[in-house]
Amino acid sequence: MDRSTKELTVLPQSECQADSPFAVLLASFHQTGITYCYWRSSRRVEVALAGDSDLDLLVAKEDQYRAWQNLLQSGFKYFSAVAHRNHPAIYSFLGYDEQSGRIVHVHLHVRLVIGGALLKTHRIHWEDVILARTVWHPTLPIRILDPTDEALLTYVRACLELRRTDPVALHRWGTLKQKFAMDQDALTARLDRATLLQRSCEIFSHELAGVVTEALLGESTLVAKRRLTLRIRKELGSWRTCGLVEGHAGTATRAVLSAAGKLNVSIFHRFRPWRRLAPGGGCVAALVGVDGSGKTTVMNAIRAWLEPEVDVVRIYFGTGGGRPSLLLLPLKMILPLVTACIRTKPRSSSHGRVSNRAPGPVYSVLMMVWATVLSVEKRTKLLAAWRGAERGLIVLADRFPQDEEPTYNDAPLLSRLTWAPRQLRAFEARSYGLARRLPPDLVIRLDVSVGTAAKREPDMAQTLIRDRIAALRRLTFSGARVVCVDADRPLDEVLRAVKREIWQLL
Repeated sequence: MDRSTKELTVLPQSECQADSPFAVLLASFHQTGITYCYWRSSRRVEVALAGDSDLDLLVAKEDQYRAWQNLLQSGFKYFSAVAHRNHPAIYSFLGYDEQSGRIVHVHLHVRLVIGGALLKTHRIHWEDVILARTVWHPTLPIRILDPTDEALLTYVRACLELRRTDPVALHRWGTLKQKFAMDQDALTARLDRATLLQRSCEIFSHELAGVVTEALLGESTLVAKRRLTLRIRKELGSWRTCGLVEGHAGTATRAVLSAAGKLNVSIFHRFRPWRRLAPGGGCVAALVGVDGSGKTTVMNAIRAWLEPEVDVVRIYFGTGGGRPSLLLLPLKMILPLVTACIRTKPRSSSHGRVSNRAPGPVYSVLMMVWATVLSVEKRTKLLAAWRGAERGLIVLADRFPQDEEPTYNDAPLLSRLTWAPRQLRAFEARSYGLARRLPPDLVIRLDVSVGTAAKREPDMAQTLIRDRIAALRRLTFSGARVVCVDADRPLDEVLRAVKREIWQLL
């Protein structure tokens, strides 16, 4: 088909949801006449459209900006890759499928760049030709590669991606070999020898094209022909985007940076992006609620929802089960011993046996030490959260410091002590004042009834629960956008509401 004329046909019947982000996007591509195709294995296109893997689309270079426009209008958002993962011809767009609750991912390719997972080393000058020969998938509303083009491209990809010098390929060697072998098996029966030979000559020399044709029609797998693989790599050397030494060095560098990013996520927890940057910069979303409102459950679910696709960091501003800083850790380690020694707590305490008496001297001294260390930790975390968001991270805050309601959680503690020195109170107040100057971009308030909170937190008095619910509803968090979610509803409904708000924030 000539590229100057767009094929306008009735789209095949689809088994996927008509209002899913992918379905809306593909329909818009068809309606606006964008030249595109899914250029990976057609065997896996159904998995991609179901949202279980990325959807890799190749678009004509002259259509790339209209494709961007369609993606944005279909609800997708552009997430740029960090420097060591970026390629100028590949763009990442994420969308939210509210019906399934998943984040779906589109890789928009303007050129056929192929190579290892860490570094694309070759550009195959074949985009215009294969886009002109795309076909409709028999059951899904998407254009895919012609079977002959797909077979050749699969062979080239296998030769260039299966390298033992690539750490990612080496780690997944068995899986990759099986994947390419299954791709070959799915295509072999659909190939015509004459057509395959003709198409092979578009990429390789006439002699090598004949060898490749026989190899594709043979019974052995693609990856079993080592000598032929080396011949293909040599012939495609003119399409390399970097020198051999530069390619190995670049792959090694990116491997080190990727490993450092994974170590940071699992061990060091530094506020540094390592995969993708949020559009327009990062953001801080705080989740607040009284004890028993389900903050921890919701926070864990939202983090698991975001982490596979974006760089997200959780920060805990409380003193309960979250990960404390090295400064607060020694105090938390001796807290059980102190709690055992102090059998009853003074009024304003939330858990344990609470009396009606004012804090005594011993309790006041211990509280002053605790409050001072805690104020330093909150200040450190506030600055880290703000700086992380400025670097493009999604920061999820479990609770958030405030000084509007002195009797509510995350408020200054020394105001409750009559013996606390004025200078110490001023020092603590500065940390909480920082929270007013650096408010979150979004506050999600989990509203829960007294009965539900009391059932989940039996150690808390219902009078205290009622007072804290009322205080929470008065908080404004320095004018931040506050969204109320009814946490008495089923968990899946609560999560759907929270996901919707966070996605709108990005």
